[in-house]
Amino acid sequence: MWFQDGARLGQKNGPCPDLGADRHAPPRPPADQRYGNVYLFGAICPLRHAVALMDRGGRHKTDTLKVTKTPTIILLPSRSPELNPVENIWRYLRQNWLSNRVFEDATTVLDAGCNAWNSLLAQPQTTLSIGMRDWAYGSPS
Repeated sequence: MWFQDGARLGQKNGPCPDLGADRHAPPRPPADQRYGNVYLFGAICPLRHAVALMDRGGRHKTDTLKVTKTPTIILLPSRSPELNPVENIWRYLRQNWLSNRVFEDATTVLDAGCNAWNSLLAQPQTTLSIGMRDWAYGSPS
């Protein structure tokens, strides 16, 4: 079973909530007033099944999306991001590689997003830890 989602990555990145600084004098994260952004789409498969669960985002339902016959796509209920573990993947990428940064343009945003994704791929146990859902695979025996 695969979990799929997309995330908007932009030049304006919020601070990471886990800065670990003294709460009375937190460091100022870099700020940018530009609004360039890109979309990064990703899918994870903790156990390599051939079903993709997707939310009902507009980009996923457009007629211009080219979908192959495999894997089978199952749309999650509307307004239920908590069911899609890829939402947690985006949070992890932002917290570990994308927050507290200023990007020059959309190309550098895309490069940073791809580098973050590739860094995560180099940590398969992290992906497994974030992506595993008992309701999708059953409890381990």
